[in-house]
Amino acid sequence: MAVVALGLWRPAAHAQTSAAVEFRVLATSKTSTMEKELNEAAEAGFRFQAVMGGDTAFGGNEVVAVISRSGASRGRYAYELLATSKTSTMQKELQEAADAGFEYRGQTVFKSVFGGDEVVCILERDKDAPIQAFEYKLVATSKTGTLQKELLEVGSAGYQMVGMTVSKTAIGGKELVAITRRARTP
Repeated sequence: MAVVALGLWRPAAHAQTSAAVEFRVLATSKTSTMEKELNEAAEAGFRFQAVMGGDTAFGGNEVVAVISRSGASRGRYAYELLATSKTSTMQKELQEAADAGFEYRGQTVFKSVFGGDEVVCILERDKDAPIQAFEYKLVATSKTGTLQKELLEVGSAGYQMVGMTVSKTAIGGKELVAITRRARTP
């Protein structure tokens, strides 16, 4: 009887085996290339995890994304990258992508070859899930006091913060760009 009792008792750590996670780093100086590489990796079962833009040691100014997969993943996600230096353009493109079923996953600032400093947003769509309708609202200002005021306004309308970066404006100043969203009501 003691043998049976000992055989049944196992610490939880031994009862569960964790699956290995495979990470991959994607880096490029073109946002269009990053979108293509993210979608190719997604077809192989990878999913976006993080993004950062800036100068890397050997690649110069790049967008760097980390993706991962575990187990026998399959291609269930699709990605779209939005890159612009104009807040109004980002607002419009973000809403158009949301209407097509894409959701915000990350953002960074990236110095593109042609466009100067741009805010880059990575959007994801789960091809197996029903589309969740979201409304996005961008808040962009150079003053933290104004940001506070505008976030209170959008927050009272049901928007939640999903991301923020500091970007350079066309006239050389710095601008806080906050992205908020709320569930769209039918």
